[in-house]
Amino acid sequence: MKKLNLKIVSYVLILSSIAIVAGLGSLFVSLGMEWFSTLITPSEFVPSFIIPIVWSVIYIIFAITLCVLTTSDKLSTKTIVLLVINGILNLLWCLLFFTLNSTLWGYISIVLLLISTFVLVIDLLRYNKWYLYLTIIYPIWVSIATGLNLSLWILN
Repeated sequence: MKKLNLKIVSYVLILSSIAIVAGLGSLFVSLGMEWFSTLITPSEFVPSFIIPIVWSVIYIIFAITLCVLTTSDKLSTKTIVLLVINGILNLLWCLLFFTLNSTLWGYISIVLLLISTFVLVIDLLRYNKWYLYLTIIYPIWVSIATGLNLSLWILN
């Protein structure tokens, strides 16, 4: 019974942590949307309706992956630290780019986020190769966002 309660607490922590990152990130983005709409964007820019869909998929994939890892008692301290770093860097980018309207500082922070996404996904690979297949969307998406952020910095 004690082990079941611990797992339930772990699930609640995982899901609430993901919800906090998603919610704060969304808040920071919404605070800068008026500014963002004034930027010159490249012709290859991602349609705006796709962005929340992809982020929702990423958050769902990580929620499932982390709950499965927690169920199998495999989630290491290193992985938890990498997840926290990714969450903080994700929020930092949203804050710097959108809320503080800085394409340069946003770019610097998203490069750090990109590096940390690859480190995280490689760390998940040590558990099982399927985690890599599931979570590879995250560094791919952040790579796209990094390129777009760079183009916004150059164009504006």
